[in-house]
Amino acid sequence: MKRIFQLLFLSFCLISQAQNLKIIQKPIDYSKERMKLSLDYMKDHHNLIQKTPNITPKIIVLHYTAGGTIESNFRYFNNLYLENHRATLKNQSPLNVSAHFLVDRDGTVYQLVDPELFTRHTIGLNYCAIGIENIGSKSQPLTDKQVEANAELVKYLAKKYPIEYLIGHSEYGVFRNSKLWKETDSKYFTGKEDPGSEFMRKIREKLTDLKLKSQP
Repeated sequence: MKRIFQLLFLSFCLISQAQNLKIIQKPIDYSKERMKLSLDYMKDHHNLIQKTPNITPKIIVLHYTAGGTIESNFRYFNNLYLENHRATLKNQSPLNVSAHFLVDRDGTVYQLVDPELFTRHTIGLNYCAIGIENIGSKSQPLTDKQVEANAELVKYLAKKYPIEYLIGHSEYGVFRNSKLWKETDSKYFTGKEDPGSEFMRKIREKLTDLKLKSQP
């Protein structure tokens, strides 16, 4: 009887968590050509030769979009190729940047790509990182509802995958001399400031029980 009550309580907890986090499927076009460009990127930049662009997530990286709306950012990420004016990135690969999740300012979570598929969002770590983009910018600070949504999403992902690290995009440089860093071009690195130290502090306050690391 005690065992039955334990199972019922666990089921209730899982249902409650699912109710707190609603993920809306809004997939970008992960076409054969995107798969090919992803495999090329993994080979050229991570020195990984694979038949499919699958990843084993170990890191979650939080970003902000630097503006726009859900629809404008979805259209941007859905493009296969980088635009010409992003020369630093395009010189490394024509593959467009994207992310696995996109969080609106009201906390609504959209899934763009399966978390076990490669996306280009964080130099050196794409092969093992889930990217979460948030609608906002330095002049448009991320909201408390986005804090709540990101925390719930990280909890969900940490239960589903072997996640060890949680970082903001601005923090990714600490991995450069670690075993996790895989970037064949030592000069390929860009400074970032998203999603902001205050946002990361608030997120981490809600996730202390997960004991996720911020550096290698």
